Amino acid sequence: MLLVALLWVALMLNYIDRQMVFSIFPALKADLQFTDVTLGLIGSIFAWVYSLGMPIAGRLADRFRRDRMIVLSLALWSLATAGCGLAGSVTAFLIWRAVMGITESLYYPAAVGAIAAANPASTRSRALGIHQSAQLFGIIAGGWYGGWMADHWGWRVGFGIAAAVGVAYSLVLSRALPASQAVAQLDPANPWLVAAALFRGRCYRTLCAAFFAFCSMLWVFYAWLPNHLVERFGLSMTDSGLRATLFVQLSCAAGVVTGGFLADKLSPRFAPSRYYTAAAGILLSAPFGYLTFAADTLTMATVFSSAYGLTSGLMVANTFAAAYDVIGQKNFGLASGVLNMIGGFAATIMIFVAGVAKSTIGFSGLLQYVAAGCVMAALLLSFVASRHYAREQAA
Repeated sequence: MLLVALLWVALMLNYIDRQMVFSIFPALKADLQFTDVTLGLIGSIFAWVYSLGMPIAGRLADRFRRDRMIVLSLALWSLATAGCGLAGSVTAFLIWRAVMGITESLYYPAAVGAIAAANPASTRSRALGIHQSAQLFGIIAGGWYGGWMADHWGWRVGFGIAAAVGVAYSLVLSRALPASQAVAQLDPANPWLVAAALFRGRCYRTLCAAFFAFCSMLWVFYAWLPNHLVERFGLSMTDSGLRATLFVQLSCAAGVVTGGFLADKLSPRFAPSRYYTAAAGILLSAPFGYLTFAADTLTMATVFSSAYGLTSGLMVANTFAAAYDVIGQKNFGLASGVLNMIGGFAATIMIFVAGVAKSTIGFSGLLQYVAAGCVMAALLLSFVASRHYAREQAA
């Protein structure tokens, strides 16, 4: 559990650094002349480079020491955060966000691969879920912190403080993380050959498709809900940043704990349990995602966002654990890298599309279609998983 605790803090810092920008959109409009479209690019550019770097980072995490990759990633993304705070133009800010995407991509495959390798199947969902809950608290903290700093000390100071904390913690991790060893023995003539089995699995391919649908809605929440609350209900940046993250992420944390516990308890007796729990999370959360942006009152938006967080937590807890049920340990890093790349592609598309749709069909109009896609993805994931495990049992 020491490993999980150390990496929990690192992942929380990761999400504070990437999330706080979404609470300062009005300040960026005023100081750097961002438009709605270029504000959408803040999330999209980060996610593009983050996603494209994921498979390479995942393969590196299987090939080299994961503890060193984690420390390097934290130090470098913290420096990139400082660069964002020093940016003097829209172009410079977007370039530093791209650098953040590259450097942050090194962290996640190494971290979840290390945790999965250190935990047996009977505790894997819980260990990964606990680590993943740091994302939720990081989003809450980042959403509040970014808005509060913009309102009180200035957003540039906020970026500088976050960067300094990250560099300091990278020094702590360099001494505290247990050393890890690579597990993939690669053919020097074809270093990617070991990954072939990963992409032949129908369960894994379907999980990737379902994760794309799930992240399409998730990232509209992360990127645009604070700004939506400012414009729809007249909140300050501090209040919108906190309200857009606190309720949804706390309820998501409860869903993560519940989903991880249920899947770990059921998996020894019911093999597809992680897949069914994940599918239930996608299916149940979809309507609440739409209703959050369609709500006419702040109270109802809060209720619906909390319900979205609780149900989506079932998927969050089991995405990577479900993948690790059907692939070998030698591909843990690559499998998580590819999944994160798929989720990142969904983010790049939806953050930008939401910015464009904002002035036409609106967020609620867009999310009607996204919710329908989530429902279909959940049903397909359940069907494919049931067929896969039925064949395994028959064999």
